[in-house]
Amino acid sequence: MQFAVRTLAPDMRIASVLVDALDEADARRQVEARGLFVSAIEPVQAPLLRRQRGGKLSLVLFSQELLALLTAGLGIVEGLEALLEKETSPATRSVLERLLAGLREGKRLSAVMAAQPALFPPLYVGIVRAAEGTSDLPRALERYIEYQQRIDTVRAKVVSASIYPAILLLVGGGVSIFLMSYVVPRFAEVYQGAGRNLPWMSRLMLDWGQFAGRHAGGLFIGFAAFVALAAWAIRRALKQGGAARLLARLPGIGERARIYELSRLYLTLGMLNEGGITLVNAIDTVQGMVSPGIAGGLKAARAAIEAGRPMSDAFEANGLTTPISLRMLRVGERTGSMGTMLTRSAAFYDGEIGRWIDRFTRTFEPLLMAAIGLVVGAIVVLLYMPIFDLAGDMS
Repeated sequence: MQFAVRTLAPDMRIASVLVDALDEADARRQVEARGLFVSAIEPVQAPLLRRQRGGKLSLVLFSQELLALLTAGLGIVEGLEALLEKETSPATRSVLERLLAGLREGKRLSAVMAAQPALFPPLYVGIVRAAEGTSDLPRALERYIEYQQRIDTVRAKVVSASIYPAILLLVGGGVSIFLMSYVVPRFAEVYQGAGRNLPWMSRLMLDWGQFAGRHAGGLFIGFAAFVALAAWAIRRALKQGGAARLLARLPGIGERARIYELSRLYLTLGMLNEGGITLVNAIDTVQGMVSPGIAGGLKAARAAIEAGRPMSDAFEANGLTTPISLRMLRVGERTGSMGTMLTRSAAFYDGEIGRWIDRFTRTFEPLLMAAIGLVVGAIVVLLYMPIFDLAGDMS
């Protein structure tokens, strides 16, 4: 949280500064580290806090900039000082200041990061802690950047594949709603004045259109409430893991969703193991990053590994493998390169998921366009059927 601190400089100047700190003691230490005396300190109220924050720290950008400085020959303290000098965001400057203050107090970088779990997740802290043991922080940062870029690549494929269907649904739904709420009621008025018997399907649609025209406001409010409720339910399901369980039950998609989860698991475990973290500790680190179903299997697999069973057998017994990944895990056990084999398994399944997404979108998009065309075409045909009937009588 943030604190408003009233300070006194050595030249007797009084000023007020805004500090992002864990508590009042942390805020006091940060201010005193600048050579200032603290005369008053109080937490900032929530509205001001929201205004002052410049956004959440981007770990990928932070890692890329720090990696460039370390590769150029700067030390970790010099690198953080250089980042602090060029930074303009108050929130990011406060984070860098806390990191520098902790290092100057003799703390490890991983310990200072672990004290800020909202900014530095356990995975990031774990790779930094392992790098401190091997004195190879640049390589650890490279691994994290590669790891995040691979995850973002698959996520971007999923998002890009869903954009076009979403636009089709939005446009098709908008056209259908316009026809039913505006065009159909006006045709209904014309047909009622004509005094002719209409086909029952046309009559049913016209009755519904008249109802929609009379209650347009209520239907719009109900639709908005339904969308809001659906969004709330989806967010709740995502937080509780319900979405993963639902996808697992869908035919054709459930197995792909499971493979995607396993790919993320293998990639994370491989990165941590290549960074010098044991598999048991790596499993502890990723325990809170997976769905409840995978987490239960991981917990049982961890206990089996501690009991002396090979990792491949423990994962197979708890449903954490596929035929291909099982073979690759056994090769990793024979060669002693388990981290590399985990990463290669993830790469194999990332490619398979990408190809499946391409095939799915090529099939689903034409089907969706055909369905929307059928709905709009049916509305138009039912509207004009009485006109065709009248034209036949006149001829």
